Amino acid sequence: MVSDAGIVESITLKNFMCHSLLGPFTFGSNVNFVVGNNGSGKSAVLTALIVSLGGNAQATNRGLCLKGFVKEGESSADVSITLRNRGRDAYKPDVYGQAITVDLRITREGLRTYKLRSKSGQVISSKKEELVSILDNFNIQVNNPVSVLTQEMSKYFLHTKGEGDKYKFFMKATQLEQMREDFVYIKTTRHITEDKVGQHGESLKDLKRKYLEKEDRYKNLASLDEMQTKLEELQKQMAWALVTEMEKELEPLKEKLQGDRHSTEKFDEKVDDWKNKVEEAEKKYKEIQEQLEGITQQVQELQPQCAELKAEAERRNSLLKSSEVTVHRCKTNLRDLERDKVQLSAKINDLKLSISQTSGSESQAKAERMQQIQMELENLTQKISTLGQQIEQYLNACSCGKDDKAKTEQDHRALQRAIDANKRNLQTMESSRSNKLRRFGEHMPALLNAIQEAHRRGQFKQKPRGPLGYLINLKDPELALAMEVCLKNQLQAFTCDNHDDEKVLQGIMGKVLPAGRRPTIITSNFLPRVHDTRKRAVRHPEYPSVLQALEIEDPVVANCLIDQRGIESILLIKNRTEARKVMQSGNPPQNCTQAFSKDGDQIFPNRTYTAEQTRANYLSRDIEEDISHLHREMEKQKAQAEGIQQRMKEIEQGIKQNTVLERSTLKELKTTEDKATKLRLELTDLQNMEEPQSEDLRPLEEDLQEIVSKISSKTAKYEEARAHMAELKLSYEKAEHDYKQHKERINTIAEDADSIKEELSKADQDVMKCRRNKKHYDDKRSTHLSSIQKLEATLASKEKELRTSISKATEICPDRQEVRRTARSLDSEISRLKAKINTQQEQQGDREEIVRQYHEALENYKNMAQQMKNLNGFIKSLDGVMNHRLQVYADLRRFLSARCKYYFNSMLAQRGYTGSMTFDHKNETLSITVQPGQGNEFDLSDMRSLSGGERSFSTVCFILSLWYITEAPFRCLDEFDVYMDMVNRRISMDMMMKVASSQLYRQFIFLTPQSMSSIPESELICIHQLKDPDRGLNSQQSQNRNES
Repeated sequence: MVSDAGIVESITLKNFMCHSLLGPFTFGSNVNFVVGNNGSGKSAVLTALIVSLGGNAQATNRGLCLKGFVKEGESSADVSITLRNRGRDAYKPDVYGQAITVDLRITREGLRTYKLRSKSGQVISSKKEELVSILDNFNIQVNNPVSVLTQEMSKYFLHTKGEGDKYKFFMKATQLEQMREDFVYIKTTRHITEDKVGQHGESLKDLKRKYLEKEDRYKNLASLDEMQTKLEELQKQMAWALVTEMEKELEPLKEKLQGDRHSTEKFDEKVDDWKNKVEEAEKKYKEIQEQLEGITQQVQELQPQCAELKAEAERRNSLLKSSEVTVHRCKTNLRDLERDKVQLSAKINDLKLSISQTSGSESQAKAERMQQIQMELENLTQKISTLGQQIEQYLNACSCGKDDKAKTEQDHRALQRAIDANKRNLQTMESSRSNKLRRFGEHMPALLNAIQEAHRRGQFKQKPRGPLGYLINLKDPELALAMEVCLKNQLQAFTCDNHDDEKVLQGIMGKVLPAGRRPTIITSNFLPRVHDTRKRAVRHPEYPSVLQALEIEDPVVANCLIDQRGIESILLIKNRTEARKVMQSGNPPQNCTQAFSKDGDQIFPNRTYTAEQTRANYLSRDIEEDISHLHREMEKQKAQAEGIQQRMKEIEQGIKQNTVLERSTLKELKTTEDKATKLRLELTDLQNMEEPQSEDLRPLEEDLQEIVSKISSKTAKYEEARAHMAELKLSYEKAEHDYKQHKERINTIAEDADSIKEELSKADQDVMKCRRNKKHYDDKRSTHLSSIQKLEATLASKEKELRTSISKATEICPDRQEVRRTARSLDSEISRLKAKINTQQEQQGDREEIVRQYHEALENYKNMAQQMKNLNGFIKSLDGVMNHRLQVYADLRRFLSARCKYYFNSMLAQRGYTGSMTFDHKNETLSITVQPGQGNEFDLSDMRSLSGGERSFSTVCFILSLWYITEAPFRCLDEFDVYMDMVNRRISMDMMMKVASSQLYRQFIFLTPQSMSSIPESELICIHQLKDPDRGLNSQQSQNRNES
């Protein structure tokens, strides 16, 4: 026979106790073993079974409250148990089907919720009362130790030595204890009922007397039916007249609400539109910012190459200068040789003239021709030298022109950058008309907002202060320039209390501010009071110190400027002459380190520095004057730019002219050198002609020939040096050109970066504008929705009042009436009719009150009389029933005691033990004696004298005997064999297997750390082997081994 109802089909645990996941375990219908080492989850399975089937936390002996079963770090624990629901004892099979699933969830707060599901998974109920009904139907008793015997309860029962405790265990296991408690409760209730009957007997006499008095007044009362009927009709009309008027009041409210809801769509469209614009603007801003970062990275990558090109150009220029010196030296030597040649030639010609006087006319003509050639050569040589100098001058003029052009272009770019910077400053000043903070940078408001948000989220230990210039005020506006020159970068600096806050602030600046120079961060402990500077501060009767000239509300800002700049020891003297007189007279004021004039000049006792800055940018109060000054300065810069462009045109024109002249002169030089070469050849031919000469001319001519040879050698060297110089010049010009081109590329990229910065600033303004517009429409939409909510609340209130009015009217008159009269006219007529009724009632008494009192007295009397009758009948029936049930209870107790004795002796006999059970129901004791082995029954010993294994075996026999006499769909034992030796464990296991095989309609669940490998294989036995606990993991999984 297979059990059909109440057995456990499966169980699953999640985040229960110390296990993330156990199961699902699918149990067999008869014998189930859950095997595993300590910590593997055996007791967790049993605890989950008890808790999920209605047991309390104390019954598990695993915790004092339910929240202790939730795994550490998790918010809840879940247990799912499926119970079989088949056969004649099935519970609502048409609703749940063949299985009932109980889902339990325990929260971290200790709350327990149930979901009862059908076979298909549909949630049928979440009430515990339904679960109690199911448990009662299946006779499941998780708090009964015979049904579920926990490890702690088993240990307690095993070690208990009191006969009273064994008797209580027997009574609880057989539910006789519960029956006895019920009988005591019934007996107490009977006594209470008897007391109430006695009290009601006296009250019944008083009620009868009052009833007879009211009946007399009721019979003597005159009728006022007609007026009362008319009054009721008017009241019905009055009720429905109020309903009609309230319905008319609701119509305009509904129309207005419908119109407002239609308008909400327009607001939603506006909000979505500006939301998209904000996203587009932010996307554009991010793209421009990434582009700017890319350009900055590109400039940084080009800088090393630019330095290399500059160094190469300087090296080649040095080589060119050295070559120019060599050319000049060769040219000087050549000029000296030419002069010596001319002098020696003149001397030879003079000698030849004297000789030629004796020669013929042919010699004289030859001499004249040679003299003519010599003169022409001298003229040509001088012309060549002049042309060379002219070419060099033209080349130098071109080079100087190119240098001037490059310098002028550089000046133009610098001026253009200054103009662009002034444009940005102008935009900043114009935007700072409404927000002074923008004078310290376009992104400064966003940076302060980000700092405020981070401080609100608790990222800072102390909120940073800055920019410092924004947190100070001048007492005298004329000292603005002096103050800016004095404080310099401190005006834009921020101060932090500690290095952790500094790191957080750096991260915020990296996100909010564009790449490039960022404000300085000063880290110093924040103090609640300003430093005491009386000992080191300067004091002058006429002139203030920087500290005295400032209004600083925040002590942190004042202390930062004192620590970083020493503002307590710096004087401010408007007049520059007076400042020099005070500081440089040989006796400067005590503790004074320096002074500043209103023009920004910095005066020390031994030196003076003039300020490069001419106007205040941050601390000036007259923003309009600053804007006008910037406009004027930009006009001047534009005029300068036009002048520079004109100058560049003139330089380019000069370079072109000098280039043309250099080319034409070079062509003339080549023609002249060719002519000179021809004349030298002709002179050489004439000189080589034989003619009578005096012996005195030969040494001179040899010297002349040597000079000519040297001239030729020097000329070759000179030409070679000039060619080398030309090559070096070309090389230098190329290197210089590469350097300037690379530098120009960097400047161009920098100029592009300026334009991108402007685009970034404009994009930031667009983002802020879109955000403002979005916020504007968000606020309008919120206001509109709030108005709708108020209108809906008003309408709901009115409708509630209308429903209340309709409900009241329905109570007065169930059928609605069409009323044409107003509520005011009806109320007036009702008042007149009530006055008339009251007049008659004063004469006769209140008819309604008399009738009410009569019916009330009659009803009270009847009720009390009926209650008395019922209670007397209940007491009589209860006495009969209790007498019968007490007799049955005694018989059942005797019968169960006898059966328990029989099965106990049978179990002991299986191992050859003898024993006895003695029940003393009067004293509520149970005495158990056992004799191991075969012996005389008079030798029986108390269980306390047995060994641990024998006592455990005897206890198992006692539990098995209780199993035979009690009913439950399943039995659970937790580590039942932990205190047994191997022999007793084997015998106990055989006995339990025998009991299980004889009770196929029940389910048995045994939890044990022992190996079950010796258990014979059977289709009725299912073994679940749990994994050993892994302390490094939070989840446990089980492996099921089904024995078939």
